[in-house]
Amino acid sequence: MFPLRDHNPTARTPWVTYGLIGLNLWVWFRWQGLGFPEPLLTSFCEHALMPGALLGLAEPGTLVPLGDNASCRLGERNPGSVFTSMFMHGGWLHLLGNLWFLFIFGDNVEDRLGPLRFLFFYLLAGVAAASAQILSAPASTVPMVGASGAIGGVMGAYAVFYPKARVDLLVFLGFFVTRLAVPAFVVLAYWFALQVLAGLPALGQSGGGVAFWAHIGGFLAGLAWALGELRRTPAQRPRRGKRR
Repeated sequence: MFPLRDHNPTARTPWVTYGLIGLNLWVWFRWQGLGFPEPLLTSFCEHALMPGALLGLAEPGTLVPLGDNASCRLGERNPGSVFTSMFMHGGWLHLLGNLWFLFIFGDNVEDRLGPLRFLFFYLLAGVAAASAQILSAPASTVPMVGASGAIGGVMGAYAVFYPKARVDLLVFLGFFVTRLAVPAFVVLAYWFALQVLAGLPALGQSGGGVAFWAHIGGFLAGLAWALGELRRTPAQRPRRGKRR
């Protein structure tokens, strides 16, 4: 299932959401060289999150293989990688998929929280996502990159704030492709269930692949924030036509 759009109006232009999309694109261009091998691998070595290095469980100077006879040498601890890694990606599909989900779901969450609180929320969800992945494999030296954890937080908050909002999906069933409109909680619960089912076998594993526990941690952080928000401010302000 792939979301095409949601039917959920906003009252203001989501400038922070657009800014986050722009920042991810800038990092992809400036730091990661549009995915060309040399700048991409250099960005992993310099700015990606490596749990073992961050926690001091891997010795500085350790060679980390990155495939295709490439490797990087671990330096000193880099706490800033918790933040830099959440604006980096591993390829074009990774980048565009993440930014599309942020575009679909971010504007409404920003509309609910307000720009500054949404920015703080997004960064906090990213930190929660990184923390969950670190806890799942603390000694790993595999570089971790991607906005998926922070965007998972956005999706968790959306599921609480707008569970009945209709989301248009493109559904692939083998060679048969159709379009469906379903409530947001169905889409987001399905996505979260997939992360849990895939994450459980990967628990404690330090190999490469998808950081499922970052997705889970980000989603749960967004869920918890939104539930607290509902208790604090249950009433929503009026909304008008959605800007796209």
